[in-house]
Amino acid sequence: MTPPPPKRDVVWVDGLRGIASVLVVTAHICRSLAPHLLSPAMSDKLPPTLLQLPFIRCLVMGRASVAIFAIVTGFVNSLGPLKKSRAGNADAALSGVAKSAFRRFGRFMIPAVVATVFSWLGCQFGAYDIARVADSQWIRDTSPESSTSFAGAFYDLFKNLGTTWIDGFNTYDRIQWTLTYLLKGSMMTYLSLFALIYVKPRWRMLIIAGMFYFKWKSGDALVGFNIFCGIFLADVSLDGDIASFAAVHPFLQAVGSSFLIFLGLLFCSYPEENPEWARWSTKLLDFGYWIFPSGVEFARYYPGLGADVLATGVMFNATAKKLLSHRFLCWMGKLSWPVYLLHAPLIRTVLTWVLFGASVRPLQGKDQNGHDLPPGWLPMANRWVVLFALPLFYVFLYRIAGLWASYVDPWCTNITQRFEDLVFRDDAKVDKPLLLS
Repeated sequence: MTPPPPKRDVVWVDGLRGIASVLVVTAHICRSLAPHLLSPAMSDKLPPTLLQLPFIRCLVMGRASVAIFAIVTGFVNSLGPLKKSRAGNADAALSGVAKSAFRRFGRFMIPAVVATVFSWLGCQFGAYDIARVADSQWIRDTSPESSTSFAGAFYDLFKNLGTTWIDGFNTYDRIQWTLTYLLKGSMMTYLSLFALIYVKPRWRMLIIAGMFYFKWKSGDALVGFNIFCGIFLADVSLDGDIASFAAVHPFLQAVGSSFLIFLGLLFCSYPEENPEWARWSTKLLDFGYWIFPSGVEFARYYPGLGADVLATGVMFNATAKKLLSHRFLCWMGKLSWPVYLLHAPLIRTVLTWVLFGASVRPLQGKDQNGHDLPPGWLPMANRWVVLFALPLFYVFLYRIAGLWASYVDPWCTNITQRFEDLVFRDDAKVDKPLLLS
């Protein structure tokens, strides 16, 4: 007799997503104010700072967070349909997948459009003027100029609303380049579920593992193999045999999952720049030539692999799941989407105004012909102002994200629901009774 599926315990996923979202914010702040943290040491001859050490540097590395978002996308979107399929209710699972795939576009794209419009309005009214002359390359590079005319402003807006989803470029919010990949990842999840919902669980997990390997070899490190890792973990979490085996081998489960968490954090620590500057990252560099496909970017593959290994370890570690299920982390997870959409514009405006707004651009003197050189970049405030301002910025960011979740998200959901009511057939508007809710 096949053991019953284990009780769903997925609250920890919200906690993991919450940590990933705040680390994205931290990574972009560090990229703005302390870009040297992208390397594992100050130079090839100098020792590392505290935040450049392995494991600790995960606090300032953002690429693993994008991989975690992809894993969570695959996990959450497939968990319900797979549970229905295992209960013999595959038709209901397919119905749910079809509706979820349709709704995903509205619930994903409409909030991004609203965030872009807000950023565009701020740009036209000069909100990014200080950012464009601040002594921070990342802040300058991601801060657009206002349009030259009224008509040109609207042309620029609609152009960027389109290019966000065509080629990932949005001049008003550069970090939205990831959204098209995450949306494709969602559709990849739904398509896989459509194809595999009637397949026996063991064969389905084998096929998903094969798709993981295909994406691994094809170089799709940003979303591809992470999506299939999430789907695979969702199926594993519902498997009664695997749960029973783990239950009768608690020591093996504890040691194995702890080792996976350790290994995942080590892989996530891989530096974006100059890995040869530290012995530990040089070892990872050498190991990467052995395990990764040729010609890929290690700084993408290692965070993706690390996130996959980390998520697998957490799923089998009761202590880690309990910690991630803390209500504060789950609250952060509920706000992860507005935090992701809002943090970059707020860094380039509110945080930049505080850290650079009171400074004066230094004079550069004259050139050899006696003409005045353009002034230098606005210097950052002293460290005490920075240490005081950063915690307040996080409080402000999450306060704004909470308002977004209370007012903007329901409005976007309502628009999606109205469009669904308009275009869906009458027999599809009302959900039929299901074996599993």
